Amino acid sequence: MEIHSYRRVFDLERRIYRVDRLRLNPGGIPLRGVLYFIVTVLAGLAVVKLPLLGVAAEAMPWYLRDLVLPGASAALLTVIRIEGRPFHLAALALVRYRLGTSASATASRGVRGGRWRPGDITFLPDGSDSRMRHLRYTGPGAVLVALQHERAVAARGTVRASWPRRPPAVTVRELPGACALAQGQVIALAPRARLLVRTASAEGK
Repeated sequence: MEIHSYRRVFDLERRIYRVDRLRLNPGGIPLRGVLYFIVTVLAGLAVVKLPLLGVAAEAMPWYLRDLVLPGASAALLTVIRIEGRPFHLAALALVRYRLGTSASATASRGVRGGRWRPGDITFLPDGSDSRMRHLRYTGPGAVLVALQHERAVAARGTVRASWPRRPPAVTVRELPGACALAQGQVIALAPRARLLVRTASAEGK
């Protein structure tokens, strides 16, 4: 990744250290603090025009209403950080979250019960955990067995489904303390042929 500016790595805050020849405090004033002050002053002017709050705002001294309160609010908002983010970014994220939650709730009203349930998921273990799992499988297909096991076939030769209602089955039983085979064994299943895998724990029960 190519970095064109260190601002992408470090969160460098813009500050104002002097206005013309007037030098401010050594630490400077954050630029977003000035923006917070302007927004607070504009909000105070809007409050004055409200029916009830305007009466209380008019009763306050002008310097307290237009200077002290906006300055204190701007300083407080500059210090506040929510999860490492400045106040305006955190507030914007909260507003987006609330709007997204409302949109999701509106969209879910068309779903029965207000919940979405996924369909059945087929899980087929690949044997990477070096142990067998209890399962039933109906052919056609091929099964690779990579552990020491005991095999029982209902009929000799190729396993076929001679009777549609009860096809013959191949039973593979995992041996206790089975180790991995040097070369895996493949079991080919004809259509409707049934494979049953029994684990060592199931045999113990």
